[in-house]
Amino acid sequence: MEAAGSLGPGEPQPPGTAEGAAPMNRSGGETGSEAKSVGFVLVHAGAGYHSESKAKEYKQVCKKACQKAIEKLQAGVLAVDVVTAALIELEDSPFTNAGMGSNLNLSGDIECDASTMDGKSLNFGAVGALRVESSGSWVDVRSEQRGCWEGIKNPILVANKLLSEAQKGKLSAGRIPPCFLVGEGAYKWAVDHGIVPYPPDMMATKFSLSAFRKNRRKLELAEKVETEMIQTKKRREVSENTNDTASLDTVGAVVVDHEGNVAAAVSSGGLAMKHPGRVGQAAVYGCGCWAENTSGPNVYSTAVSTSGCGEHLVRTMLARECSVALQAEDAHQALLETMQKKFIRSPFLAHEDSVLGGVIVLRCCKCSLESESAINTQPLLVEFLWSHTTESMCVGYMSTQDGKAKTHISRLPPGAVAGQSLAIEGGVCRLRSPMT
Repeated sequence: MEAAGSLGPGEPQPPGTAEGAAPMNRSGGETGSEAKSVGFVLVHAGAGYHSESKAKEYKQVCKKACQKAIEKLQAGVLAVDVVTAALIELEDSPFTNAGMGSNLNLSGDIECDASTMDGKSLNFGAVGALRVESSGSWVDVRSEQRGCWEGIKNPILVANKLLSEAQKGKLSAGRIPPCFLVGEGAYKWAVDHGIVPYPPDMMATKFSLSAFRKNRRKLELAEKVETEMIQTKKRREVSENTNDTASLDTVGAVVVDHEGNVAAAVSSGGLAMKHPGRVGQAAVYGCGCWAENTSGPNVYSTAVSTSGCGEHLVRTMLARECSVALQAEDAHQALLETMQKKFIRSPFLAHEDSVLGGVIVLRCCKCSLESESAINTQPLLVEFLWSHTTESMCVGYMSTQDGKAKTHISRLPPGAVAGQSLAIEGGVCRLRSPMT
């Protein structure tokens, strides 16, 4: 077992240690009274493999997502809607596996998962296998012809709408409003609630279509050449190669607003060549994202968003596990131990040779410092971290006090084995907000 800890991007990096302990960097400074609202956002463009050749593009999409979130926070928008705005930017990028450009399934269709959670109300909204409506739309590898597709451009919008509609109370005849819808039902509900379908033939990109054709040929070759027993083994190997860390570009974000409310969201096109109807962690409660404000015994408000192999994340409920762990005194150590004991060495994944996943987390609390008692402000302390067992993870973060977003591609240390080792980094930010 290896663990790597480092300072934030651009600062000297100490050697990795067995415990993964490392000091945190600081983001942002203190702001004057001219700021309308304060807040902080941390986003990720997936835990997987991010090539150096596309590093600029991955960082740029994270930067844009952070900037959009900060615009909303400065305008006083609450966390649950800010995190949705950040996700829309991430879904709209052709370089991420979410929304437009998502991985295609075995039938050549796009089916997306997404969810969001509001730490203030604890409400949750999710969609699973939100399939593009089609009329013979799947991609035929031999003819390379595509039909017309019409679907939902931003699955996170549907998840957010489910959450907000549930807050209105019961439906007619005392029915409980849904918080999680799948497939055709999710699509029809979205359209009925004013979410406009995207124009046909626009959801798949050249990259996702090319990857589909390549993976389809691998599967067809395996089926033709191998005997029944070898065939089974070969399919497993092909599946592992197809669903390698390069295909795990789920996107997500965590946010804290000026009131100290937290929210989290996640969106994914799922594993490449997945079975139609498969739902990953991005849609599952406690697995894709988690957000919970300070209450009762919880000293900290926490928000978590995950990425990686959905089956691994579902079976470990990693988002919820990380949130619980973050109530410990040392956030860095708590996350490290959770990734080691509750994920890599989880008894629920005992037969897995390679456990692939990543998380971004934040926790915050309002602190009243004696030295600042004469100042009409109440500091909000935000600690943020990311950790992954995949080869790399792309993140971006920004506070309302920062002039620009910081982006970083975190990588496992040299010699570390993806799926068996982990990296962990992070920082701390102190925000000032008007006393209420």
